[in-house]
Amino acid sequence: MLNVKDIKERINSIRDTKKITNAMYLIASVKMRKAKAELDKTRPYFEVIRTEIKRLFRIASDVESRYFYPLDAKEKRAGSHGILVVTADKGLAGVYNQNVLKYSLNMLTDYPDSRLFVVGEYGRQFFAQHRIPAEESFLYTAQNPTLHRAREISAKLLSMYDAGELDKIYIVYTDLGGGQKEEVKMTRLLPFHRSDFASAEPIDEKFEYEPSVAEVLDHIVRGYVTGFVYSALVDSYCSEQSARMEAMSAADENAEEILAALSKEYNRVRQTMITQEITEITSGARAMKKKDI
Repeated sequence: MLNVKDIKERINSIRDTKKITNAMYLIASVKMRKAKAELDKTRPYFEVIRTEIKRLFRIASDVESRYFYPLDAKEKRAGSHGILVVTADKGLAGVYNQNVLKYSLNMLTDYPDSRLFVVGEYGRQFFAQHRIPAEESFLYTAQNPTLHRAREISAKLLSMYDAGELDKIYIVYTDLGGGQKEEVKMTRLLPFHRSDFASAEPIDEKFEYEPSVAEVLDHIVRGYVTGFVYSALVDSYCSEQSARMEAMSAADENAEEILAALSKEYNRVRQTMITQEITEITSGARAMKKKDI
């Protein structure tokens, strides 16, 4: 049974831990708001790119591009699948990392010859411990995602895709789901389906593209891929912070329950000590009274 000193030490220790969890909750909240604000600033640009791709297909519906499935669906590129996995750099975020890694392992089971690209130190360490090979030169942090980092990642993936080393590229990330619930998603990054950009809007203006519609399409698609990667990085980062806020909130509630239990235990032990002291004093007084008699 714990004595009063031990209980007080535990109470002070849990209160110190509670201060840390509260601080981590607030930090995660600030980081999430900042990342979402940066993403909102860039969304209009990438929406314009998407609109322009739709316009290109309305003008030349039969245009061919290596970034889209060909009109002849039987044609297939040579190469393996590439899987871009976005994890965190550290834990203390509930099951955020575990959910992404579980989904990624299922994909690797379906596509065993895939080439793995991992963002985040947590994911790299996990795959290294399980002896699952990943691109060693792909060392990107998950902290504070930027458009520049998204460009670097997409440039590396696009160069391998253009060289025929990859026939398809998938991305596994976590979406915040409108700020309500984190959800792991798998999206095929390349090639695109033409139906992804289908539009029934009439063409009210004539446009000319130089040097050709196909070359312009290939150029702007690269920018669109960069935007998608950036959005996935920010969504994952915000999901990580949201999961960490949830984990810290749960830890805080658990600490409150433990403190309440320890307070009751402290009061009980203290009351027992007081009762024992009163009993000893009373017994001593009775003994002295009998001695005087």
